[in-house]
Amino acid sequence: MKNIWTIARRDFMAYFTSPLAYILISLLLLITGYMFSQIVFGFIQHMMTYQQFNMGKPVSITEGVIQPLFGSINTILLFIFPMITMRLIAEERKNETLPLILTSPITLMQFILGKFLSSVLLISVMLALTLVYPIVLQVYGNPEWGPIVGGYLGTLLMVSCYLAIGLFFSAMTENQLIAGALTFGASLLFWIINWAAQSVDSTTGAFLNYMSLISHYQTFGTGLIVSSDVFFFLSFIAVGIYLTHQVLDSYRWR
Repeated sequence: MKNIWTIARRDFMAYFTSPLAYILISLLLLITGYMFSQIVFGFIQHMMTYQQFNMGKPVSITEGVIQPLFGSINTILLFIFPMITMRLIAEERKNETLPLILTSPITLMQFILGKFLSSVLLISVMLALTLVYPIVLQVYGNPEWGPIVGGYLGTLLMVSCYLAIGLFFSAMTENQLIAGALTFGASLLFWIINWAAQSVDSTTGAFLNYMSLISHYQTFGTGLIVSSDVFFFLSFIAVGIYLTHQVLDSYRWR
């Protein structure tokens, strides 16, 4: 565990020795801040219209603000995280430091887990900074904290799955742009894979729905934490880490 933490801490600190982390954090906060203001403004307008003219139906803060906010955060992170993962192992290959690392006293799995943990830590910091929005809601409203906690947990688990995908592609090539592009493409596929569920037979449709990461996230957004969804996310991450291990293990014996 000590070796894993050492690698994770080194890589995590490396993000902040370059402009990358600051740029990504700034982008996330600027875009989510704008989206949050628009979501709140739309919610207020809707409630004023309902109260004055009895048009439409009342919407709770959870439905009108919290769930759309997490939808925006998840969408933005889909574009941001490939820039985090594309350098994790590809940079080591390009700098030719990977052979040295693979022959060091640490095990291959410790190296992979350390790299993965560093990216999870960075995403956790980014999500923690967005807590300002629920705090604003708490000051001026009365939001339910169940969907907020569930939203953050579900987002972290879902993005961790994307990070596992990115780690795998970063291990496959030394070209960071290729790794980033493949990561984004594969992650987008797992985001929208259930779109085709309506146009295929029921068995295939059920499989597509099951493989969709966003479908497993939806219950978290309502404040419910379903063990089967947690198990799916953790299994997805484990498969991504296992595939990364297989790629690097084959690289070691070339």
